[in-house]
Amino acid sequence: MTVQDAATTTSARRAGGAPTRTPELYDFRRPMTLAREHGRALEMAFETYARQASTLLTSRLRVVAQATLVSVQLHSYDEYVRSLPAPTAMILCTLEQARATAVVQLPTDTTMLWVDYLLGGPGIVLADSERELTDIEWRLVRDLVQVSLGDLAYAFTSICPLDASVRSVQYSPQFVQAAAASDPVLVATFELLAGEHTSTATLMFPADVLLAPLRDGDATVRRSVDEVREHEAAVGRLAAQVNEVPVGVSVRLAPVTVTPARLADLAVGDLLPLDHRVGTPMDVVVDDVVMARAALGSNGSRLACLVVTSEESTR
Repeated sequence: MTVQDAATTTSARRAGGAPTRTPELYDFRRPMTLAREHGRALEMAFETYARQASTLLTSRLRVVAQATLVSVQLHSYDEYVRSLPAPTAMILCTLEQARATAVVQLPTDTTMLWVDYLLGGPGIVLADSERELTDIEWRLVRDLVQVSLGDLAYAFTSICPLDASVRSVQYSPQFVQAAAASDPVLVATFELLAGEHTSTATLMFPADVLLAPLRDGDATVRRSVDEVREHEAAVGRLAAQVNEVPVGVSVRLAPVTVTPARLADLAVGDLLPLDHRVGTPMDVVVDDVVMARAALGSNGSRLACLVVTSEESTR
């Protein structure tokens, strides 16, 4: 689909009254995105968990409570940790099958509100709600989260077995090493409502724990002949469109390092020596990435370069 086609489609949808969504930026250098069918399967599982959690919280807290799924996204662990407020309750859970760590993140004022309800209080958030939980308070919250993890296993029965158990709690996200900084993680964001109090909580899982079973399931899915033909045609159109995207190519000499004072004193007629030796091939650069080496030459009345080595072929 071209940009003009996309704009026409968007205009048509707006004219028909259908809700529109703001486009999301995609970084091709960091392909952290979910396949549509995988994302939908995970959303259905987390929505089931949200309904189970709503029932659990309502019965345990003795107040109308609701958990609503907001989004399911794929991030690096470092991005996830940086997005969390400090302090916050990061409840570390052990996933028995994968021997990995999952995280249940709750705002500290939400945990204090739950403790007040569990002890028979009216649900008052005190001024010191950002403090750490005492041993007794942590025991109450831990038992509630542990029961909730059982509902999580039920919600993901169709995807993979999840046997999780609460291990500990931390309050400084930047010091929690639940995964390597660059590891992909799945983050489900929920809106929690207990009485009149609204907050946002998250569930974090290592991506491979949930995506690997989904990918294995894809290999067993059988498509009809028409579906296979349509998929191959879509892949061909996508490849053809990508091959037609204009890309800026430049030829670069070896850089030279100078001081700011030297740059400030440059004037017309000054000579700036370069570190590039005569006869040495120059870099062929695309988006600051060296793709090849080339020697300077000419093509008729125009300058040209002759590619002598390819960086892609040597990788």
